Amino acid sequence: MAKYTPVIGLEIHAELKTPTKMFCGCANDPFTSRPNTTICPVCTGQPGALPTINRDAVLAVLTVGMALNGDIPATSKFDRKNYFYPDLPKGYQISQYDLPLVFGGTLKGIRLRRIHLEEDTASIQHIGSSPSRERSASLVNFNRAGVPLMELVTEPDIRTSEQAGEFARELQLILRYLGISDADMEKGQMRVEANISLSETRGSDADKGNADNPLKLGTKVEVKNIASFKAMEAAIRYELMRQERILDVGEKVVQETRGWDDAAKRTVSQRIKEEAHDYRYFPEPDLPPLDMSELPLKDLKTALPELPQAKRLRLQKQYGLKLEVIEILIADRAAAAFFEAAASELEAEDKKHFPQELELLANYLAADLRGLMKAGGMFADLKFTPEHFAHLIELLSRDSITSRVAKDLLARMHHEGGDPKEILEREGLHQVSDERELRALLRKIIAENPTPAADYRKGKIAALQFFVGRAMGALKGKGNPALLQKLATEELGPTTEQ
Repeated sequence: MAKYTPVIGLEIHAELKTPTKMFCGCANDPFTSRPNTTICPVCTGQPGALPTINRDAVLAVLTVGMALNGDIPATSKFDRKNYFYPDLPKGYQISQYDLPLVFGGTLKGIRLRRIHLEEDTASIQHIGSSPSRERSASLVNFNRAGVPLMELVTEPDIRTSEQAGEFARELQLILRYLGISDADMEKGQMRVEANISLSETRGSDADKGNADNPLKLGTKVEVKNIASFKAMEAAIRYELMRQERILDVGEKVVQETRGWDDAAKRTVSQRIKEEAHDYRYFPEPDLPPLDMSELPLKDLKTALPELPQAKRLRLQKQYGLKLEVIEILIADRAAAAFFEAAASELEAEDKKHFPQELELLANYLAADLRGLMKAGGMFADLKFTPEHFAHLIELLSRDSITSRVAKDLLARMHHEGGDPKEILEREGLHQVSDERELRALLRKIIAENPTPAADYRKGKIAALQFFVGRAMGALKGKGNPALLQKLATEELGPTTEQ
């Protein structure tokens, strides 16, 4: 049994996609190219400016809570979280403390403690901080100040970095499925902080902890400045090893906030960790408590879309897809919708051939089409319809075109759009399957190449592909490869062992 049990909890922030900021009417556009343009007295903390609650942001967080089976309290309120930093112009942040919008919930077996709503801070750009510069400065851009920010806090149920990564990736998917946040970590729209400690292992249930055998929790360290899921997993692994080394030599882990240095692949101390009382929370006097009975909770529940895990199970049951294909479809709602629309078209056309065509559809979407899209583009922006994609698969499955022609057609559809059936008719790209035409071509090629023909007849079976390849080249990839192989075997005659 391991000497220590990792105890990990996550705090995840996500910027919400509302038209306006959390407590004012400024446009919610923190990425506008011009700094300090989407601001007003409220989001810059001017004296006497009064906040108002963004109803859309409240409904968005309640939607997340319902999707994760959380509990919605009868009332909720906003609080002032007092601390000073240059990106916080008021000297406090309007957040939620003891009455958040959502209590509890679960995701991938991890219990949630709470989901609450607050305002984002301004962003700071540090310039000229290298030793070679005589001057340095920090520039503050208030465009992000006041952007609605959801914070989700888990219970310390996570035991490995991989489990933390799975949780965070699934939450990102759910936020995108709900349409409330793009949750792009590279843009700072989703930020993950990990609370990490090591507990002494005690008994067979030590990996979980329970009422009879609770975990003896160790000193918690919070790791910030995590810019990707990969970095989060690396930060957790490093911090667990760092704490284990400290405990193994009889020293104590210091409760603190550490940052992740991605270049050095290690955590670095930033400051001693604050406790809740250090922030001197008190109810926000300028905002009234929220009466949840006045909000359309039933409508929010009814409007929930099919979420990722439910879609995984349905796609597997309905179509029998491979897990790797399912994950490709799950990662992009538009991809799944595109696939299902194309599958519906194929099934409506011919139920007998549908199983075979379904496999072709999945393979061409997951490999060939996504390969074309790697240079950029989304399924929602494709220049051809799911029906056109289904027509391509149908042509291929009925041997009307070769796989080579299918790939060329798909590339053309991707760049120019259009129905493959129309392109095929217009440019004469149908597969050549006329036996007399193919046999005549093969006789000519065999006559012009006596050496490989002799090799084949002496038992070098691989030489057969020489003639099939020459025929396919002459037909510009339009020959029926299976029929060509059969006819070439007949025209070359019997073989003898060497």
